[in-house]
This record gives sequence, structure tokens and C-alpha cells, in this order.
Amino acid sequence: MDAGPDSIARRVLRAVLAGAAALTLAVVMTWPLAAGFSRLGRTSPGDGPYAIWNVSWVAHALTTDPRRLLDANIFHPHPKTLAFSEINLVAGIVGVPGWLATKNPYVAHNSALIFAFASSALGMWLLARRLTGSSTAAAVAGVLYAFAPYYFAHTPHIQLLMGGGIPIALLMLYRLVDSPTLARGAALGVALAAQALACAYYGIFAGLIVGFAAAVLGVTRGRWRERRYWLSFAAGAVVSVVLVLPFFLPFVWMHEGGGFRTLAESVRYSANLPSYLASPAHAHRWMLEIIRRWPRFTEVLFPGFLALALAAIGVLTASRRRDATLAAPQDRETLLLFGSIGALAFWASFGPAAGLYSVLYYAIPFFSFLRAPSRLGPVVMLSIAVLAAIGARRVLQLVPARRRAALAGVLVLAAVLELNQLPFPWERAPSLPKPYLFLAQLPRGPFAEFPFYGGRVAYHLHTQYMLFSTSHWLPLVNGYSDYFPPDFREAATVLDSFPSNDSFAVLRKRRVRYIAIHWDMFGPRRSEIEERLRPFARHLRPVSGDTMMTLYEVMSYP
Repeated sequence: MDAGPDSIARRVLRAVLAGAAALTLAVVMTWPLAAGFSRLGRTSPGDGPYAIWNVSWVAHALTTDPRRLLDANIFHPHPKTLAFSEINLVAGIVGVPGWLATKNPYVAHNSALIFAFASSALGMWLLARRLTGSSTAAAVAGVLYAFAPYYFAHTPHIQLLMGGGIPIALLMLYRLVDSPTLARGAALGVALAAQALACAYYGIFAGLIVGFAAAVLGVTRGRWRERRYWLSFAAGAVVSVVLVLPFFLPFVWMHEGGGFRTLAESVRYSANLPSYLASPAHAHRWMLEIIRRWPRFTEVLFPGFLALALAAIGVLTASRRRDATLAAPQDRETLLLFGSIGALAFWASFGPAAGLYSVLYYAIPFFSFLRAPSRLGPVVMLSIAVLAAIGARRVLQLVPARRRAALAGVLVLAAVLELNQLPFPWERAPSLPKPYLFLAQLPRGPFAEFPFYGGRVAYHLHTQYMLFSTSHWLPLVNGYSDYFPPDFREAATVLDSFPSNDSFAVLRKRRVRYIAIHWDMFGPRRSEIEERLRPFARHLRPVSGDTMMTLYEVMSYP
């Protein structure tokens, strides 16, 4: 009678301990981020500051006026500008406690970053334990998946770190396959929606994986004839669509042409063979010298030597189904499913030139929203990690039961030593200019910052202004995202000529109330800009400044 509750309690305790271990490993593997939580990050202008601003905006909006979540403070006067790119809703939710406690954008973002690594490790641990029956072997798989070189190469892209939802969705899938019910279908739908709202790419991939797995497991388990089986998956699909649609539709509406990508665009972002040998980990640096003789790698996709070795053992083990001492009864099914998923993802990651991606592009409507086939790399890594869990379990079986935990610890340590980049090269946050603190106290109004970078190749430099805007949240004429409104492109070339009559005409049209001039960013052109600004001085009232920056209120227009 007591076995059930006791078993549940032990499972919960084991999951809590695994979560704590995953969190600890995330802190260790990203060190020294935890030591500089409020001042370290990927801060060079571009995707890093954009992600920090994005997470902070979502956390700010959710805690002030959730109805205006999509009305981010960039590209003024455009509405719904958060939908110009990934919304990063899950990362923003995770960042809420840190934002409320500190109002520090780095704390909010870094909370989401640590969560991303930890949740990937925990998600894979849960899935691998379900598939292998071994918590210790699953721990090895969790490390191999969560701290793969791909994720460390994408630390400026918070959404691409959010891979924990894929193994969680697959765990929900297996629960449904074991016992199809509408409730379990709904749970699967929630998991898929959460992954989609954490990363649109991975959400689409997770949906495809679940659909493929439903067909494969339906055949291998003999459930494909059961009406209840497919109704449960239909319930999951409905729940997922209902939860995602309110955030997906604005993305479509705000992109001209529906946000579709041409197949030709994906060529540039496709993997190549050197990509699967590229890694920034200390233990793999020597490989970079070898592949430099080849075409330049387009992505970082090497899974690691330990992962490949254990996966190879897993494949051999799963193939020997008749020997119960080597393989569990479901191992062959796991090999069939995840071997197929990994092989197909590997093939598709090479983009249109390899053929499969083109078929997916024309056959599956959602693929027209994607442009980077190489982002299928984590799906390949997930498949390798699952097979590595089978391999790790087999290795652990080679020693007496009392020594298996110690050997598992050795394997985890080996994975950490192979995959680490310690100390990780985080960058220090730039000092916040004091005029911004003054600006936060002024009446609200549209704001423009100069230099206003007008060339497409320089648009990413606007992210430094976006990051500084977390101190005041005024509507910015400046902006950076995946999509740029046509009138922004037109205005940017004119505002690049500031100060000039034409640039003031653009500011007037947007009813700009404040402007900031960053003298240090103009470099040797500072004297020229000061001279050209004199004819307009009577229209501007200096309100704050220092040697690097002056903040003005626009009193009138020429």
C-alpha cells in the first residue's frame, strides 16, 4: 500500500536533486558569469545586446503592462515591434524575478541563460532515464546534450540556448504512447507550445519530431489502429496551436509578405562538413587547425568525442536485442527512432544542396519561416545523446553495482573536461552614461540617438542604444531586429547625415522630443559634428551631458 507514495516521493526527490545538479553544472560551465551576474555578458554590438534588451523588455512589459508586450520601444513610431523577431517569451518570464529585484538587464538575461543550460541538462536527463531506466547513464547524456559546443557558440542568442523543451516534449510523447488520453495529449501540447515560445526554430523541429515519432511508435507499438491514440495527439496539436497562435499571428502580420524566407536565403545558413568538426572547446581547438585547410565552417556542430564513442557503444548494444544482459527490450525501438531522427536532421542541416531540406521547405509550410538549416544541429545532438545514454548504461554494467555511481561520476567529469571553455570569455557591460539616469526622470517622449547608423552593415550598432534604453524605456527611433520596416531603412540613410535640415525633418515627422549625441562614437569627426550643429543650437536645449555624450530636448524644429 505504501509503495506507490514512497515511489512517487523518491522520484520527486530524485528530480529535485537532478535539477540542483543541472543548475550547479550550468553555473560551473559558464563561469565566471555567476561571479559577475550583473555586469557580464555578450555585450559587443549585435545579437548579444539585442538578446539582453529583449529579455529585459519582456520582463519589464509583463510586470508593468502585459497588454503592450509586443509594443517594444524600438523603431518608433511602429507598433508591435517585438514581433519583428523572436519574442523570447519564456526567457523573459524566467528573467522576471531578477528584473523585479534589480532592474538590471544583465541579471534578467543571465537568469534566463543559466536556466537554458540547466533545463536542457534536466530535460535530457528525464528523457534518457525514461528510455534507459538508468539515472546515472541519463546524467551523462544530460551533460553531453546541454553543454554541446553548439550552445556555447550561440551564447549571444538566448533563444538558441533554449533546447530543453525538445526532450521534455518527447518525454510527454512517450507518456502518451504508453497510455493515450486527452489529458496526456494536452500535456504534450503544452510542452510543444512552451518550446515554440522559447525558440520558434526548436518549436517547429519539436513538432516535426513528435509527428514523426507518433507514426513510428504507432507502428512499433501497434497503436496506429487505435482511434484514442490519434485523438490524443490531435488534442495536443489543438492545445499547442491555441497557445502559440496569439504570438505567431503578429509575427506574420508585422512582416511584409508574411515573413516568408526564400529557399535561396537558406543556402548561406546551411551546414557543411567542416561544421561537424568545429568546436570552441579547449579539448577540440587542435581540430580547428586541421579544418582551416577546408572551406570555412558555417556552424559549430561537433558533438564531442565522448558523445560519439558512447553513442557508438549504444548503437552496438541496441542492435543486440536478444542478449538481455546487454540491452533492454525497448533499446532497438529507441535506436530505430532516434537513429532515424538524427540521420534525417543531419541530412537536412546541409540545406537545399543536399535535397531533403528543399523537400521539407515545399512540403511543410512552417519551413518557409526559417532560413538556417544548420540549426537542426541540436536535433542531431539530441539523438546522439539518447544513444550515448544507452552506451553509458552498457559501460556502467561492466562494473559491480556498488561502483556504478562512481564510474558515472567519472564519465560526467570526462564530459565536463572535454566540453568546457573555462573561463568562458564573457565581456564586461559598458558603463551607463549618467545622462541616461537623468533622462529617466524626464517626461516621456520619442527619443533618437546619434550617430544614427544608416548603412545596412552597420545596423547592428543600434543595439548599444537599445541596451542603454533599459534604463529609461523611452520610445526609440533607433532599432535592430530580424526585420526592418522600409521607412526605417529610408530614414536611416537621412539620419546618418545628422545634423542637417533633412535629418531634422525626419525627426520632426516622428515628433522626436529628445536626442542624444555620443561624441565618442563619432571619433575624429567630433569637431566636424560640433561645427555643423551650431546652426541648429537655438532649437535644442542641453539637459544633461558629460565629455562623451550630450542629451538635448528639442524645443523647436528648423
